[in-house]
Amino acid sequence: MGTLEEEQEQARRLGRHISREARRNPSSPYAGKMVGILRGEVIIVADTLDEVAEVLERLEPDAQRRYCIDASADYDAQYTIWMYASCPE
Repeated sequence: MGTLEEEQEQARRLGRHISREARRNPSSPYAGKMVGILRGEVIIVADTLDEVAEVLERLEPDAQRRYCIDASADYDAQYTIWMYASCPE
């Protein structure tokens, strides 16, 4: 097992790969699914975040080592977020 930082980078690379595949190929087994990753491997592919979280929590007690992605999300895109709020006087 690598360091936490190595595991995180490995999970990010795998997550990006899965996300690109799911967006490129609608018939991918990942398209429209949530994916759980532990130790650089896909552990579960499910319809809901709750399903993925339940399995990951059971298998890995350290929350920093559990990774979940929405496979159809575009993690490469950059978004500008505007927020309007009034300040109390």
